[in-house]
Amino acid sequence: MSEKSTISCQEIRTFPTSLLTVKILQARNIIVDDLSSGADCYVTLWLPTASKEKLRTRTVLHSSALVWNETFYFMIQNQVKNILELRIYSEDDLLFTILFDVAEVAPGERVHVTFILNLEKMKQLEVEFIMKENLDHLEKLITNDVLVSRSVSCLNVCVAKRNNKRYSKEEDNLALQVKGSYEDRWKTALESGLIECFHFHYPTYWEPELNAILQHCSSNGEQDEHRSFASLTLPLKLVSAGQEVKVALPVSEDTSLELRLHRQSCSEQLDMRLGFDLCEEEKAFLHKRKNVVSAALKSILQLKKDLLDHEVPVVAVMAAGGGCRAMTSLYGQLSGLKKLGILDCITYIGGTSGSTWAMSNLYEDSAWSQKDLGRPICKAKKHMTKNKINVFSLEHLISYQKEMTQRAEDGISTSFNDLWAVALENILHGRVNDFKLSDQQQAVNQGQNPLPLYVALSVKENHISTFDFKEWCEFSPYEVGFLKYGAFIHSEDFGSDFFMGRLMRKIPESRLCYLEALWSNILAVNFLDVWNCLSSTDESWQKLIQSKIRNIEESYVPPKSSTYLGTSWMCPDGMLFKIIRNVLTDCPLHYHIHNFLKGLHMHKDYYQDSQFSVWKDSQLDQFPNQLTPSEDDICLVDAAYFINTSCPPLLRKERKVDVILSFDYTPDNPFQSIEQTQKYCLEQGIPFPRILLCEEDMKNPRECYLFVDDENRKAPIVLHFPLVNDTFQKFKEPGVERGQYERTVPLSGHCSPYHLMNFRYSEKDFDALLKLTDYNIRNNRDKILKAISLAIEWKKMSGN
Repeated sequence: MSEKSTISCQEIRTFPTSLLTVKILQARNIIVDDLSSGADCYVTLWLPTASKEKLRTRTVLHSSALVWNETFYFMIQNQVKNILELRIYSEDDLLFTILFDVAEVAPGERVHVTFILNLEKMKQLEVEFIMKENLDHLEKLITNDVLVSRSVSCLNVCVAKRNNKRYSKEEDNLALQVKGSYEDRWKTALESGLIECFHFHYPTYWEPELNAILQHCSSNGEQDEHRSFASLTLPLKLVSAGQEVKVALPVSEDTSLELRLHRQSCSEQLDMRLGFDLCEEEKAFLHKRKNVVSAALKSILQLKKDLLDHEVPVVAVMAAGGGCRAMTSLYGQLSGLKKLGILDCITYIGGTSGSTWAMSNLYEDSAWSQKDLGRPICKAKKHMTKNKINVFSLEHLISYQKEMTQRAEDGISTSFNDLWAVALENILHGRVNDFKLSDQQQAVNQGQNPLPLYVALSVKENHISTFDFKEWCEFSPYEVGFLKYGAFIHSEDFGSDFFMGRLMRKIPESRLCYLEALWSNILAVNFLDVWNCLSSTDESWQKLIQSKIRNIEESYVPPKSSTYLGTSWMCPDGMLFKIIRNVLTDCPLHYHIHNFLKGLHMHKDYYQDSQFSVWKDSQLDQFPNQLTPSEDDICLVDAAYFINTSCPPLLRKERKVDVILSFDYTPDNPFQSIEQTQKYCLEQGIPFPRILLCEEDMKNPRECYLFVDDENRKAPIVLHFPLVNDTFQKFKEPGVERGQYERTVPLSGHCSPYHLMNFRYSEKDFDALLKLTDYNIRNNRDKILKAISLAIEWKKMSGN
């Protein structure tokens, strides 16, 4: 039996639940140290898709034949991936962990499984499983075949606090808990004459319990969790939906505390989008932008007639990171595209790290690409050349702390990146800028500018390396989402609390500076390292910093004459040092934010879904209990921790990008990011041309390289622009030779001002880099138009 309907393009189906019976029978040959005796052993059971509680058997004492014969029950949904974790302990020492896919037990079956823990010594655990489908309990699910959102109920608990002399002497607390709920627990002081209500949201068919405990407080007001004088446990399956139930919690022989319970079903409408297609807002943008691109191409290519819809190519800019060097260079390249009339041919601009600073500045103007770029470039130049000695003045630091305090009160987890964000805002804008990511919608709502796309990496902090586990997180003015899971939320909801796809607590959208810091937080860590070297002698502090750092320009040693940020920002002594040290040591270095996937379960066939497999990055993907939906928070880092590129959003097959203008800003190894991108795409099965380079290219890179895969026209045509000073040494404009004594651009080496951590350029340095990148674009006009013409030809031949 199934029922189908559509809510926000998401399919709702109804499926029966099942009762899983797990009987832990016995273990054999579980001998620890003493060969003459067994171990004091017990087994724990954890099935996170059915309950947050970990169950356990009794402890069997000193026996080589460990017999339990204990039975446990789980109400499960077979449409999700149910992985039962069994752990065998000897006292408190973990001996073995077993992961069992419950799907191996079919409905109506009784299965006896012997888990071989050690083949040589025949250590084994015997377990019996019974699966019984429950057709009387149906559950509505919403899924994209990778993630599953389940039915959610809301329990309302109203506490009537009656007058009692005991309470006037001792302010005892009432603790309420529903394990596995979004709220988990509430606590309240028992003050006379008040009625207070609390909510618990939980998966309906988990059927958890409400635990109510009256607890004493010590004389200093601290709660003593071991001193309770009244408690109540109520299975929520006894509370029918829509009905009110009154429960008395006895306090003494003649006094009780009344709890009024009311349960209701939550809306089936999700506050997030589960799906791999583009959102409706982006589809509308593409329709409008196609008209702009078509008109521009007709003019530039001098076409006699308009291109048909299916003939209009999707051209994207793929900008890399590189601090202020990337920001300044991107301004120059976009200026060059504007002068050539090609900027109106661009549909997407992807950025990461420093390139996002230029993008976020430009998109404050809703018609920026239709205007001369001189004004935003002059504004950027003003802030790049100003003295930044006061960025961490005591006055500014106090204002930063006030803002971080307010963010904490709003429910936002603060970290070093908040300090980095407001400092970066001061550097780039010189003032508090209230602009937000969702405000950029005004710049694309008529298709008047390319759609900006930003990227970050979600990682597992501390216990798993970034190179062992990473997931792409995409940001646009419309949505923020995980590409691998096909889960997206409105950009204005990023940072708010979600549970099972429902918005639980709306938190005000952060200013854009906080996202800029997120997208470029590798700079924050490197700055932290520099400051630490200048000011700190604490060995443990130094070890903490060093464990966090991966400098993408490790070979660089700053010259004494550099305008290096570390020496221009910091005064390492006195009050300022103490305040900043407290801010940094009290908070993690990575960007943590509420996980909008929280509570969602993995679909039973998620690993076979082609969309999920495309973005598979590690073996951890085979362990659903450890994937991102199981986390309370997500940890985001700069994409440069993996690849210094903004490619993943642009390579989504739904966007159908035909031509990529790849802008690289690494002076020492200008092909590293494009080669890494090609390798990544090859491993993931994403169409991308081969990057073939000769030895001469590596020694003396040119301004532009064209990469085409003639055998696979699903692969984009790639034009790669390294950051090089090639013919610009002889020509100041395309075809115009420069004077004998005119200045060139030192991109690398100790004399170069364009190192990653330099946040202050001279006016000449800024202008030189801007003119170089502008020139490199305009000097390769013919190659760009050739790539676009080839894409049009391919699209005409394919007919779609």
